[in-house]
Amino acid sequence: MIKTPPHIEIRDPRFADLVHPMSQLETLASGFTWTEGPVWFGDQGCLLFSDIPSERILRWSEAEGLSVYRAGSGFNNGNTRDRQGRLVGCRHGFRDVVRTEYDGTLSVLAADYQGKRLNSPNDVVVAADGAVWFTDPTYGILSSFEGNQAEPEQTAHHVFRIPPEGGDPVPVVSDFVQPNGLCFSPDESLLYVAESGSSHDTSVAPVIRVFEVSGATLTDAGVFATIDTGLPDGIRCDETGNLWSSAADGVHCFDPAGTLLGKILVPETVSNIAFGGADGLRLFITATTSVHRIFVNVKGAEPWTRARRRPM
Repeated sequence: MIKTPPHIEIRDPRFADLVHPMSQLETLASGFTWTEGPVWFGDQGCLLFSDIPSERILRWSEAEGLSVYRAGSGFNNGNTRDRQGRLVGCRHGFRDVVRTEYDGTLSVLAADYQGKRLNSPNDVVVAADGAVWFTDPTYGILSSFEGNQAEPEQTAHHVFRIPPEGGDPVPVVSDFVQPNGLCFSPDESLLYVAESGSSHDTSVAPVIRVFEVSGATLTDAGVFATIDTGLPDGIRCDETGNLWSSAADGVHCFDPAGTLLGKILVPETVSNIAFGGADGLRLFITATTSVHRIFVNVKGAEPWTRARRRPM
C-alpha cells in the first residue's frame, strides 16, 4: 500500500484521485520576497510570476531555468491570459490593469473610475467574450512594500468588469472588504471571488463567495467555502469544477458543492496557484519566497492550460 506523504492531507477519498500519493512537492525557484500571479504559457513552455516588492515579473522554464521577463514591473501582482494569448496584469504601482501586446508594448485597459484613480488592482480574469474582470482592494496603497502608500480615492473596494469592446470599468460587486483572487467555473456560469479582508480585520470571515453570471450582471449566491487556516488569496477552478484556493498552510481543494476534499501542505504561506505544464497536469504554487510544482490528475479550467496559444 502506498503511504500518503506528509504534504498531502486527504479529507475526502476523492482527493486521492486528484493528487496521487506519490506526487512530490518540488521547489522550482526560491529567494524572492513575495511571489504572486503565476500564469502558464504553454506555447513558450514557461511560467510567468510576479515578485511584487522587487518589481519584477520572472520567467521559469524546464529548459532554461529562471530569468527576468520584465524588470520595473510597477509592483505587478496578478496575471492572466486573454483568448488571444496575451498577458494581462494588475499593477499596484500604477494602479491599473495592463495588457502586453505581441510587440511587447503595454496597453492600459483601466486606471480610473468616475474620474478617480483605482485603489490597486489585484487579480484579473478574462472571459470567453473578451470582458476583463478584476478586483480592486487597497493592498498596494496601504504601504510602500508592494506599491506606493496613498489614500484611496474610491469609496468602495469593487469587483470591476471591462466590456469586451473596452471602455471604462463597471463595478459589478461593491460590498467586499478586500476582494482578492477570482476565477470562473468551467462554463463561466459562476464567478468565485476571495474575501481576504481578515488580513486587517479579524471580524471579516475568510471566505470565498460565489456569484451567478448573466452577461455583465452578477447575482450573489452566498458563501461557497470558508478557509480554515489563514485566508483565501489566489483561486483557480479545474476542468471538472473543483475549486483550488491558496491558504496559510498550503492549497485547499473544494468540490463544486464547497466540500473540502483535501490540502496540499506547503511550508510557506501560499499566495496563488496556476495549472499548466507540458501535459497540463501540474499545479504551480507561489508561496511567499518560493515557487513550487506538484503533479495533479486534472487540468485547469482556463483554456491555455490545456492547449497551445499564440506567443506572448
